[in-house]
Amino acid sequence: MSTQWCMPASVGFVGLGAMGWHMARNLRQKLPSSSTLYINDVVKSVSERFAAEYGSLGPVVISQNAAEVAKHSDVILSIVPEGKHVAAVYATTEGGALSDPAVLKGKLVLECSTIDVATSREVAAAVEAAGAVFVDAPVSGGSAGADKGTLTFMMGLNAGHARLAEIRTLLELMGKNIFECGGPTLGLCTKICNNYVGGTIAIATSEGFNLAMRLGVDPVTFRDVLAVSTGGSWVNQSCNPVPGVQAEAPASDDYAPGFKVQFMRKDYNLAVEAAKLVDAKMYLAESGLDVYTRASADPNCVDRDSRVVYRFIGGDENWKKDGK
Repeated sequence: MSTQWCMPASVGFVGLGAMGWHMARNLRQKLPSSSTLYINDVVKSVSERFAAEYGSLGPVVISQNAAEVAKHSDVILSIVPEGKHVAAVYATTEGGALSDPAVLKGKLVLECSTIDVATSREVAAAVEAAGAVFVDAPVSGGSAGADKGTLTFMMGLNAGHARLAEIRTLLELMGKNIFECGGPTLGLCTKICNNYVGGTIAIATSEGFNLAMRLGVDPVTFRDVLAVSTGGSWVNQSCNPVPGVQAEAPASDDYAPGFKVQFMRKDYNLAVEAAKLVDAKMYLAESGLDVYTRASADPNCVDRDSRVVYRFIGGDENWKKDGK
């Protein structure tokens, strides 16, 4: 971790969802106890619970809106579900971080959401017009990575960025893989492409396990074979889609929310739309988007971890009980 830059006296965090909660917790645990953490979430009770659980580690101040976070914080981080939510956080209307643009002058804004490129560009332009520094820095690693502080950050800047050292120092409190992706919005573009690859692999892995099991292959054996073969992947190793194959995977806890299937549908669609903008051929995209769209609307799958596509395609979840 870089030691050439002192930690800020105040940090703001907007969005205490499945990822943001753990990210903010890691900040509070690792920031100096003298630094104040200003928090805001659309669900006030979530902010109250966070303050109650972690306020003993150092000052945690509940802010009523993004405007209060922006006013009191030297650095502002945000991670919310969609582009419309990011636009609301940095709105010029009452409660938005840009309702009083003067308070942002000289400050650093790290936007960690996975959203459409157009909205990111619009928000970046507005933030920078107020005299602040805006960096898109979306994350990968799921709620487990956020919890462990091992997230991957994809930054929309290059290695010559004037504030790179301090940005890396902050992000290293929440993650261990931090990449400079080349310039504004390129961190976001990298994340969109990553989620397209990951989402497609999750479908292929689910289909592969379903096929192997129907042919009589034991799923644990198949997992082990994949781990050292060409079909191996992070999904197989870290988030296996078959219940009972990997005890710590969401699939083994009724697909308890990790990265919700509707969020994967949103991110997958971002990749599909981005491909249209640059005329990139995506032969698997239409089928993959259809799977996530339909799974997101299925009562048995909605709000479950995105690897619930194994359930959606009819995979056997009771293979242990059935003695298969």
